[in-house]
Amino acid sequence: MDLEVVWLFVQQGVASGLVSGAVYALLALAIVIVYRTTDVANFAQGEIYMAASYLAFFLIVVFAAPILLAIPLTILIVCGGAAVFQRLVLARVASVRGVSVNLVIATLGLSYFLKGMVRFSGFGDAPRSFPSVVPDGALTIGDASLSYLDIVIFVTSLVVMALFFWMFTFTKTGRAMRAVGMNRRAAALVGISLTRVQMQVWACSGGISAIAALLIAPKLLLTVEMGHVATLAFAAAIVGGFTSLPGAVVGGFIIGIAENLVGLFVSSRAIVVTPFVVIMLVLILKPQGLFGGAVRVRKV
Repeated sequence: MDLEVVWLFVQQGVASGLVSGAVYALLALAIVIVYRTTDVANFAQGEIYMAASYLAFFLIVVFAAPILLAIPLTILIVCGGAAVFQRLVLARVASVRGVSVNLVIATLGLSYFLKGMVRFSGFGDAPRSFPSVVPDGALTIGDASLSYLDIVIFVTSLVVMALFFWMFTFTKTGRAMRAVGMNRRAAALVGISLTRVQMQVWACSGGISAIAALLIAPKLLLTVEMGHVATLAFAAAIVGGFTSLPGAVVGGFIIGIAENLVGLFVSSRAIVVTPFVVIMLVLILKPQGLFGGAVRVRKV
């Protein structure tokens, strides 16, 4: 392989990796924000993403809704559904002592419920194509080629992340979320409603997952098992540091670029093990993740 081909592969791998990494980063953000404010690792994140894709598809096919109406409607429904799940299920589970494992099991229950609902609808029986509003065509950047849809995915993801960090930093709601993430008891003492903030966090997490799903759905075939992409989002969160929101974004891009470079230089079969190799390397060199804080040791 001569240097010209190597340089071409590097450019294409980085460009494609930024696109897929943007989606991983969105899902990792959704996972980390829930974990920071509720101490719950949401194992239903992938299924929320999957269900959002099918919900939009259902609205378009069954109700013949215009795609530009189906998209915001899907985001609103998923936001509401996630908030209702937090209020009706997780809040009740959390009211019982010794609930850490129970909360995780509740999210696993949600993942099976969503899969079951999609299969029950009949839409999950066969892979389906999601319509796209982006015209066909490609743009060449350097020597790399990206479709118009790739450009839309990348730019929209960056806009969503920027809006999220603005909300998290400068709005009253975002500051309340940060306060709950730092110290729940102190936040309650200064008058912040933990119930309201945790519902808002789950709604925000659901909305981000729905946006990620709607962005990537036209590139994939819809299947009930498409939620496995959340594994890569967890990998991104671990690489970046599980409590760091910027780390989740950086981790997503690292995983996306690493996957694409390995696929071009090594083999497409090696792609599946790439995230776990990256995780092991990061954990060996920096156990708390690239942006994680110092490791705290609790003595019993």
